[in-house]
Amino acid sequence: MANSVVHFEIFATDVERARKFYERVFGWSFEVGGPPGMYFIFTGVEGDPGLTHGLIAKRTRAMAESSLNAFRCTISVHSIVDTVAAIEAADGTLRSAITAIPGVGQVAEFEDTDGNVACVMQYEPHMPYAAR
Repeated sequence: MANSVVHFEIFATDVERARKFYERVFGWSFEVGGPPGMYFIFTGVEGDPGLTHGLIAKRTRAMAESSLNAFRCTISVHSIVDTVAAIEAADGTLRSAITAIPGVGQVAEFEDTDGNVACVMQYEPHMPYAAR
């Protein structure tokens, strides 16, 4: 799989709070991954076309106070309406309204409890990354 993204990391000032956010909103599971404040992330099952592993780790520098300065990932969800509600219930913040992308699906941008920015996408059923 040359040039495929095979790993991602989420940096957090409060790792436990961030871990709980992703457990509550997306049902991800975590396993201790080394030093204190570091967990391996398991986002799905084998055979799912999305990424299946990641890492959450303690921030070592102050977060930038400017526009987005990192890769932004998109998480495929069954229901964007339910997921947006779960993000808000878990103390996340919406950065955009749910926006339709014709022929692709509906997307919304959010911040987690540590200010990390990502998107959730409810793909059209015919799209290869639609949640199954």
